[in-house]
Amino acid sequence: MTTTVGIPAGWPATEERARAVQDELREKVVLDEPGPPPGTGHVTGVDVAYDDDRDVVAAAAVVLDAATLRVVAEATAVGRVSFPYVPGLLAFREIPTVLAALGALPCPPGTVVCDGYGLAHPRRFGLASHLGVLTGLPTIGVAKNPFTFTYDDPDTPRGSSSPLLAGPDEVGRALRTRDGVKPVFVSVGHRTTLADACAHTLALTPAHRLPETTRRADALCRRALREATGP
Repeated sequence: MTTTVGIPAGWPATEERARAVQDELREKVVLDEPGPPPGTGHVTGVDVAYDDDRDVVAAAAVVLDAATLRVVAEATAVGRVSFPYVPGLLAFREIPTVLAALGALPCPPGTVVCDGYGLAHPRRFGLASHLGVLTGLPTIGVAKNPFTFTYDDPDTPRGSSSPLLAGPDEVGRALRTRDGVKPVFVSVGHRTTLADACAHTLALTPAHRLPETTRRADALCRRALREATGP
């Protein structure tokens, strides 16, 4: 079943207001908790798909058993696009439907893995951090590219990593999840550590570059979008 979502009352409508919300919520990010150990409990992937021409966004949340990577539960939500496309403010396009999908789950999500960024964000408050603060859940960001940050290529073997840097500051890790394959870019969202975020990511990538959470949530939100918009 898919939940239908409206744009929340008072949702930021301007870049200035959205940045002010980021500034306010960023102070609430928790960075000194390890979070659930990798491979235990539930781990949930969230992802979104858009049809901007039809003003539709679809979100999916897929819960996996962290030990077996078996699907435990899934939920989707569909709504209007809640914010224009602005680099660095993408969370404001995604949060309402992602929250609705998480809220429709029949079980606790455990650690939430976002297809995007946490601290590895120009304002140090990407989707993973934003979602974590709003829900109180431990969250991590696993992105496909390094955004505006720099890194040295990790060594070839799976599990190798190198710092993802904003100037002299480490904001995440470039992590090799497959031998010789382009790394993914891991950052802390909320209530976890960078070491644990990397360990979660490796536990979720037994056969592919991207975490199973992301792969399954991506497929589900695309399906939900097709069903919502038609051919």
